[in-house]
Amino acid sequence: MISRAKKYIDAIISFQKDDGWICPCKDEERKTYDTWAVLLITKTLTVYYQCSKDEKIPEVIYSVLKNYYEMLKSGEIRLFDWGNARWFEGFIAINFIYERCGENWLVDLAKILKEQGLDYNKAVPLWKRPLNRWRFDTHIVNMGMMLKSEAVSCDILNEEYTDNAEKLHEILYKYNGTPVGLFTGDECLSGLSPIQGTELCAVAEQMYSYELLYAYTGDAKWAERLELLAFNALPATLSDDMWTHQYDQLSNQIACQRFPGKPIFRTNSEESHLFGLEPNFGCCTANFNQAWPKFALSAFMHNDDTVINVVPVPSVLETDGKYIKIETEYPFRNSFKYTVEAKKPFTFRIRIPSFAKNLKVNGKAVTSTELSFDITDKLEINMDFEITPCYEKRPYDLNTVKCGSLVFSVPIKYEKKMYEYEKDGVERRFPYCDYEYIPASDWNYAYCGTELKVQRNEVSDIPFSSEKPAVTITTTVKKINWGLEDGYETVCAKIPESRKPVSEAEEILLYPYGSAKLRMTELPLTEE
Repeated sequence: MISRAKKYIDAIISFQKDDGWICPCKDEERKTYDTWAVLLITKTLTVYYQCSKDEKIPEVIYSVLKNYYEMLKSGEIRLFDWGNARWFEGFIAINFIYERCGENWLVDLAKILKEQGLDYNKAVPLWKRPLNRWRFDTHIVNMGMMLKSEAVSCDILNEEYTDNAEKLHEILYKYNGTPVGLFTGDECLSGLSPIQGTELCAVAEQMYSYELLYAYTGDAKWAERLELLAFNALPATLSDDMWTHQYDQLSNQIACQRFPGKPIFRTNSEESHLFGLEPNFGCCTANFNQAWPKFALSAFMHNDDTVINVVPVPSVLETDGKYIKIETEYPFRNSFKYTVEAKKPFTFRIRIPSFAKNLKVNGKAVTSTELSFDITDKLEINMDFEITPCYEKRPYDLNTVKCGSLVFSVPIKYEKKMYEYEKDGVERRFPYCDYEYIPASDWNYAYCGTELKVQRNEVSDIPFSSEKPAVTITTTVKKINWGLEDGYETVCAKIPESRKPVSEAEEILLYPYGSAKLRMTELPLTEE
């Protein structure tokens, strides 16, 4: 991956001007060029350097930022549009360079960006009653990005950290939350309806914000929220082979077919929920690929000589005389084998999810939300815990089934209809094509029992397989007259027309949300 990226990184920096400017525009166009591109490329270069240790990169970033500072300070350019809305993205690179050189102009650049940037606290009233109108301050990807703004900026600005992200998160989730930890946004904030979508770019950016929030604060809530997104929202919107993806995913998604008329989405097109190469717009095609690698990079973090296992996914860490290997099938199974070796002593900590029950470490019961070990030579840690499935209340008197970080849905069988076509002079042929997912099984159910039985299966090469789910839950349901949303043939009603059963009880299997590409996730309990 590093080698593949280097080809493009080298091409980009080969066009850098002598004064440091790196954006692809003519010199006379700089005033009208949206310098979000500066914030984006310097962030990209920083992450690339952290993986590759390509020694020419810090100098490139330094010269880009120095030129940016001089142009902003002189008034030659100002933040507007995306640069104004995403000013905090530049702090990934600013912090990186400041740690290396400590030069005061970087502090001044940080102040300019914040002064010229959008203050999202002033936009809060707009989040409580979303409108069918495109705005930067309700744009869902901006919402996911901005949560990290205080965490990444407070140190260099010498400001007290107030956990403003939690206050904003609380409001966003109260008025726009989904069962998998997202905020609805198709493409701007869309309320609490289970038939409104969320853009895939927002999944990737919200995950990255949570990774950085945990890195800066050490607050376990951000790591737990990160798990919820990574194990549900991300795989749900990708096909098993990852050749296709959706622009928008829906909580209750009974079909992915083009709308012949007005889309259900607030500001997206009629094909935004199709699985394809670039449905609606190409940004998610470019962006979703960062989500899994950055998640993997966040499995381990450090605080001086203390190594922290933030998310217990299968991984190996080799760094500075330390070796840690995690063998697990989490989140499908809750057992973990850690092999730890040290050439010099260090402390190893493991974050334990809040929902873990009956935690055992090397066979002994432990009550803790974090484990800590002083490693001097070699140590093997065998850990396991239990998780109890449960119903979680949702708006409109609906319910979702959860088991730890996994959300479960009623899966809907489907048939695929492939579309090969030409667009902008380019042939879109398999595998570069689009698909409609057409429902082929019932979906109009309500829960009618309280028992939830977990069945753990073999984890295949595709962990979130739509055909062989690694874990299922058996529960009891009855059919109801749910109905369709007024004006639509392929969208279920926001809330059921009736909750009265029209069938006998039957047992069904619930799939993980990430495995159920067509699904019903928010269901009522029957009136009986």
